[in-house]
Amino acid sequence: MSLRPVKQIIQPKPTIEGAGVRLQRAFGFGKTKEFDPFLLLDDFRNDNPADYIAGFPWHPHRGIETITYVLAGSVEHGDSLGNKGKMTAGDVQWMTAGSGILHQEMPKGDKKGRMHGFQLWANLPASLKMTDPRYQDIPASAIPEVTDDDGTRVRIICGEFWGKRGPVEGVAADPNYLDISVTPGQRKHLKIETTRNAFAYVFGGAGTFRDASDPRAVLTEQAAAANAPAQYDASNHSLVLFDRGDEIVVHAGDEGIRFLLVSGKPIEEPVAWYGPIVMNTQEELRQAMSELQAGNFIKHR
Repeated sequence: MSLRPVKQIIQPKPTIEGAGVRLQRAFGFGKTKEFDPFLLLDDFRNDNPADYIAGFPWHPHRGIETITYVLAGSVEHGDSLGNKGKMTAGDVQWMTAGSGILHQEMPKGDKKGRMHGFQLWANLPASLKMTDPRYQDIPASAIPEVTDDDGTRVRIICGEFWGKRGPVEGVAADPNYLDISVTPGQRKHLKIETTRNAFAYVFGGAGTFRDASDPRAVLTEQAAAANAPAQYDASNHSLVLFDRGDEIVVHAGDEGIRFLLVSGKPIEEPVAWYGPIVMNTQEELRQAMSELQAGNFIKHR
């Protein structure tokens, strides 16, 4: 067994998207190699309706997949193919934009005004950039949940873990997407295939992601120097980027810890990215923008 060291701990940046939705961007619109095949992770947890109610009106996507996971409140969506639906707490929507789609996502808080959830973008390889768009709408009841003897609880959204398989199928990046809760004080080893890039995003409690004998300093964006003091603690809103290895270890703090654990096989292709459109070359990007302006962006109706 080889433990994955923590490469970096990143704090998300406040961002405004859509028609004025205030959210936290854990990563995205920057370097893509370390997160490949993933492009972006937004944390849209918010308890103030004024910060999210304007939503994400009609906008295009091409060349990617978007994965929306709702924890509280709801999101109503519609698209240029005529699909309509509503996600509520615990639901997941996996949208393959492929050759192009126009859609909207309109959030609404629960009775306490809470709108909590995440959106992850996964890249598509060149061979699937222009594939037909499709949706996989997964209700909370269809997502398997496994509880270990020590109380560790895992919701398996995508991929295989502890003998169970998540309901999302046929995704290019072959990702594992897990929602993991570890009880207070518990130390847990979790396997991740060596060839994958992997990260954790903490959204409840706190803890550390390291072996007690690991002497290496962990870089943060605030202190990204080789001689920076070690920082191993990860609390709410911390993104933990792992190096190579075949397992991670997490030690939950006094309140326990809850985090997303996401991994995927790198695509290792050039990335040409402008807003919601991600292609391989600048020429493909220009063509997409030209089609959008000319009104022939949508290939399948």
